[in-house]
Amino acid sequence: MTHLTLQAVTRRFSDAYAVDHVDLSVPDGKLVCFLGPSGCGKTTLLRMIAGLETPTSGSIDFAGRDITHLPANQRDFGMVFQSLALFPHMTVAGNIAYPLRLRKLDKAAQTRRVNELLELIQLPHMANRPVTQLSGGQRQRVAIARAIASSPKLLLLDEPLSALDAKLREAMQVEIRLLQQRLGLTTIMVTHDQREAMTMADEIVVMEKGRIAQVGKPLDIYRDPVNEFVADFIGLGNILPVTYDGQGGVSLPGGQQIVVTQPARVPESTADIRLLIRPEDVCVSVAAASKDNAGPNRLIGKVTFIRDVGASLEATIDCSGFTLTAATTPRETPGLALGMPVLAELPPHACKLIAARAAGH
Repeated sequence: MTHLTLQAVTRRFSDAYAVDHVDLSVPDGKLVCFLGPSGCGKTTLLRMIAGLETPTSGSIDFAGRDITHLPANQRDFGMVFQSLALFPHMTVAGNIAYPLRLRKLDKAAQTRRVNELLELIQLPHMANRPVTQLSGGQRQRVAIARAIASSPKLLLLDEPLSALDAKLREAMQVEIRLLQQRLGLTTIMVTHDQREAMTMADEIVVMEKGRIAQVGKPLDIYRDPVNEFVADFIGLGNILPVTYDGQGGVSLPGGQQIVVTQPARVPESTADIRLLIRPEDVCVSVAAASKDNAGPNRLIGKVTFIRDVGASLEATIDCSGFTLTAATTPRETPGLALGMPVLAELPPHACKLIAARAAGH
């Protein structure tokens, strides 16, 4: 069942389109991430869903009802803002109870619901503490508890973790995801952090310049991006200009031939295509680095940079005319060192042909 449907939703400011004819269906009970760079329209789209902005054109339907022009306070949605917007003069319990007071719930029912939510966010001992005395992660939990206090039908999160340090941010990603799954609450989250989207989402909506570039499950978007923009934005990738031979093969700038398993996926315009291969799919071999071993999908290169993060290595390889990034481990490539000649293999099944980034992007 699809609860939320957007049809040709557009938001124009003067002559500029912040959101440009967006069509989208959000599945019931799932966590969907709007992902994209700053200025791509993801927050404007979220605000239109929330009722905080009105579309210039198009329609928004929720549970079979047109809510395009329905005021925000009548939509029964919960929202967590980037700033969290907690009331500094109130306690933790006071903040959580605020939406319940607005609904004129009796005191006993308010207390029961607040206690239930304090248990849910694991802060029952802090009910009477001022929110100003909480850590960033604790404030984050209180903001979420307040947003879901009145059992909303949809939860909207606008970059809620952006102010947290890296370690706390990762911990909160897991907490929010577990909470969302436990409640079965349809959730839309805005983020510009692709790792966050990959970690948390059932479905990712990648946005570019006000439009949807691709919608899909995180791994599908990572493995099969539709174009260079999506490939570059989601994770690390080697994106190389190639010439297509029309028969399932391509050649790199140095003339090296590359065989691709799925040539049928070549973009319609073969004049401007790219080869994508993820760093973890590049197989690096030290012992076999001789010209005798070169050939289709087997490139000789020299290591020009190594980033060692303990459990893994990231090596930059100069292949005469272009560079490759390969992700490996000390166990897989023992003795890997700067200046060393290596053989880089590009497995045909891991090589993807994608449309090049449009001019002006």
